Amino acid sequence: MAAPSVSALLRDAALPLWEEQLRHPFVRGIADGSLPESTFRNWVVQDWLYLIDFARVLAYGAAKADRLQSMAWFASVLDLTLNAEMRLHREYAARFDIDEAGLAAAEAWPTTRAYTDFLVRTAAHGSIEELLAALLPCAWGYVHVGQALAREPRPADARYADWIEQYASDEFADAAAWLRDELDRLVPSADDPRIPRLRELFVVSSRYELDFWEMCWRGEPVRT
Repeated sequence: MAAPSVSALLRDAALPLWEEQLRHPFVRGIADGSLPESTFRNWVVQDWLYLIDFARVLAYGAAKADRLQSMAWFASVLDLTLNAEMRLHREYAARFDIDEAGLAAAEAWPTTRAYTDFLVRTAAHGSIEELLAALLPCAWGYVHVGQALAREPRPADARYADWIEQYASDEFADAAAWLRDELDRLVPSADDPRIPRLRELFVVSSRYELDFWEMCWRGEPVRT
């Protein structure tokens, strides 16, 4: 029997947090369509701000990649994020009456800022393996949520149904699979001394993913 991959070991370490995401009332509200529109707007705005720093992490990935093929992948996803996904996000936001000016004027809530600061700091100062371990819980975790919800009846609200379809899509699954494979290529052995640090980063990001749902569910006004 083959030994589990390093990415699988990291996911196992964070599995309770991933399963808790599936039970979170925000996620359950998307699944059955009961989530108040005003609450979902929190996610739309904060995820927009998250995407800006997500793009910065991809840029660091391109800079730190150890081979041309990996540089090209990070660069292509960076281009897709900045020039396609963010355009689609603006269009999606408009379905919730959030215009471009509203997105541009938005301020990151404390949990969003803490999460993105953690990701950018890890990308800037860490190795490419550490960057991948910190980034995977977002890319892989959203596929995990989307595919789980796709196995249930679709909500009547087309906006929530479209959200599920997006994150359950082959495109998102393929991106997450590439990141897993890249980490497993760079760290092929479960005995590698880097594993404790990678596990720590993966679990911290997974905890932030859960905190992000909670932030959007409850609201988190910025205190000045």
